[in-house]
Amino acid sequence: MSETNLKASKTNNKGKQALLIAGILFIAINLRPALASVGPLVSTIRESTGLSNSMLGLLTALPLLAFGVVSMLTPLFTKRFGMAATLAGALLVITIGILIRSIGFVSALYIGTILSGIGIAFGNVLLPSLVKRNFSSNSGLITSLYSSVMAIGAAAAAGVSVPLAQNENFGWRGALGVWAILSLVAFFIWLPQVWRIKKAKKHRNFIKAMKGLAGSTLAWKVAIFMGLQSFAFYVILAWVPDILQGRGYEATYAGWMLSLSQGTGVLGSLIIPIWASRKTDQRSIIAVLVSLEVISLIGLILPQADFVYIWVSLIGFALGGSFGLVLMLIVFRSEDAETAAELSGMAQSIGYLIAATGPIIFGSIFDLTGNWSYSLGFLILIALVKLYVGMGAGKPGKISQET
Repeated sequence: MSETNLKASKTNNKGKQALLIAGILFIAINLRPALASVGPLVSTIRESTGLSNSMLGLLTALPLLAFGVVSMLTPLFTKRFGMAATLAGALLVITIGILIRSIGFVSALYIGTILSGIGIAFGNVLLPSLVKRNFSSNSGLITSLYSSVMAIGAAAAAGVSVPLAQNENFGWRGALGVWAILSLVAFFIWLPQVWRIKKAKKHRNFIKAMKGLAGSTLAWKVAIFMGLQSFAFYVILAWVPDILQGRGYEATYAGWMLSLSQGTGVLGSLIIPIWASRKTDQRSIIAVLVSLEVISLIGLILPQADFVYIWVSLIGFALGGSFGLVLMLIVFRSEDAETAAELSGMAQSIGYLIAATGPIIFGSIFDLTGNWSYSLGFLILIALVKLYVGMGAGKPGKISQET
């Protein structure tokens, strides 16, 4: 090959890599707005529909239940359709779900939410595997980028939902539905990868692979750690605005405080994976993150310690960093891309089934006691259990599967 052709080939490869990274980032930014846009609008939805706190908690829990069911089955779809085509289909399902839940029926709100959750589940599971497959040498950087972009999507949705609904007269349904534009744009940006990313020719037996993971203590620790991290994240996402409004703050301020927590989550998602990639043992990082989370929860329990912006910033950083870390743990603990996809499916399936109970339990504790402090105290107990499990998940080790 001539020098000119070699340079052209390198330039072409760099262009393809750049397009792949752009596609990953556009998928990532769509994996949170459909969820994060609900929390700031909870009080408006309650007034409009008459739904109870428990039913509104179910609205947040439904996508997590979809994550739990679909995540384990995702490898079956990739074996049949390939990773790229599955992700393209996921973006379409997210778009359709967002549009359906904007229809003026309460049942459509729940149906659309489930569909969006199904699409998001595919993206959640496949991005770590895609990183392992295409960017194994700099997985920390790529994971940092896409997990921080996910947090940016959540922050944007949390911050603008109330202004869109009230100031721009979209109403709460329009404020939820506007995110279909972003997911449709992402679909067209990702579409070229359907032809560029080749479908794997050889796969392990799905049942055999899942049995292998089920017998791995390390795989269970990663899964439970992810579940407890997501438990706290989705509780905060669903209920922080309502907690603050219950203490006398305006809805717009409460929405921006949730946005602030998601914004600092961007920092956590950006910093922690890079930090973790430089260490073989991540236990000290887990200890730091859980400590920050507990401190922030104590601050939120004590209303006289009126530094809301500090507490939401701390918990946002801790939970964003924990999410970025658990994505790295999936990559670190896997021998290859197929194991990463299988572990990601298992961890997210079990993890999100655990997380799905969070918003419902949290809202139900308030319904029973009439005091958010009891609900927040329950989150502290969850954080302590997470610390215990995380000490095992963060310890160096690999999960290998027989081919």
